[in-house]
Amino acid sequence: MVSARRLINRIVYGSRYDRVHWTQRVYVRPGERLAREARWRWRLRRAPVVPLADYAARTPLGAIEEFVSCLMCGQSRQQPLFEPANGDGWSYRVVRCPSCGFLYRNPNVRPEHLGDLYANGYSGFLTGDYAANRQRRYRLTMDAFAPVFSDGRGRRLLDFGCGAGLFLELAEQRGFEAYGVDLSPDSVEQANARLTRARAYFGAPEDVPEIAEGGFDVITLWSVLAHLPRPLSDFSLFRRLLAPGGVLLVLTVNARSLLLKAYGPTWSGFTKNHLMFYSAETLRTLLGRTGFAGVSYAPHYGDAVEAGTDRLPEPLRRRLRRTVEAADGGNMMRALAFADQEAIARWGGDRRIHRLRTRAQARPVPAAD
Repeated sequence: MVSARRLINRIVYGSRYDRVHWTQRVYVRPGERLAREARWRWRLRRAPVVPLADYAARTPLGAIEEFVSCLMCGQSRQQPLFEPANGDGWSYRVVRCPSCGFLYRNPNVRPEHLGDLYANGYSGFLTGDYAANRQRRYRLTMDAFAPVFSDGRGRRLLDFGCGAGLFLELAEQRGFEAYGVDLSPDSVEQANARLTRARAYFGAPEDVPEIAEGGFDVITLWSVLAHLPRPLSDFSLFRRLLAPGGVLLVLTVNARSLLLKAYGPTWSGFTKNHLMFYSAETLRTLLGRTGFAGVSYAPHYGDAVEAGTDRLPEPLRRRLRRTVEAADGGNMMRALAFADQEAIARWGGDRRIHRLRTRAQARPVPAAD
């Protein structure tokens, strides 16, 4: 039986786009972008804004959870938007900050229980179907930010949330003196079995002397940012660990994505262990508040499109690229943050750099109301 949505799409678009992958349709069908953006604005206008106390009074709280205000601007009011869930029995609530637009899970996981999410069997996920194209994605992103990753000789790299070491393997191949940390002990064990010179550690960076001493030229967060319950503290630490001229790479789901606006609670970015959902704007807020000097973005057109293995006809491929560049930057957000002006001068090249205010210049966080 054809769903109502598919029937409407067939009437509006005909059969021309039936063979286009569902993740690409919103970028290539005529008028789709404008329709999704209009629907998103309508959703935000209709969603109520409530005080945190009222929201907490009617929302169940899990054993390892706590209610939080917006970590980007301090606003305590909540705009409930989604309740992602799946057949495995997990579900949570996603709210939007009515002041700065940040999307986050609320109630959120308490930081001291973050390791509970990765204690049992997480490495099986990281080395199963999820991992099939990971290294291709890493290479495509490294190429998008060339020459930062072209030659690692004489340079120190930290992969935060290194999982089973798939990226560390590439980093040591490119000559980096590479280290990794992760909260999954079985993932760390698998990483060290994979690696030759690089080394993965279980725990936090400050607990490992070789890492706590800092001096890193590159820090990478591959699909990690959405998992951090206290990003301001973490990014302040990253800034301290970077050497002068250092850079930090972020790959994360994009909360500005047209796919989020199209699919709502079933969006692919709402996974079991994701806690925070960033757009280019809210990532700039995070980086500015933690002392970074600038940030540059690379659009993400999709791994298959960038690798040339998709089946899109060339006219649709060009339309997809134009839409991504004009609209949201893609379903994944790729960003390179610069620790200081030296980093911008060394690695900025001809990229568009968004200059960030220093912590001293930033406006104070408003008091929770």
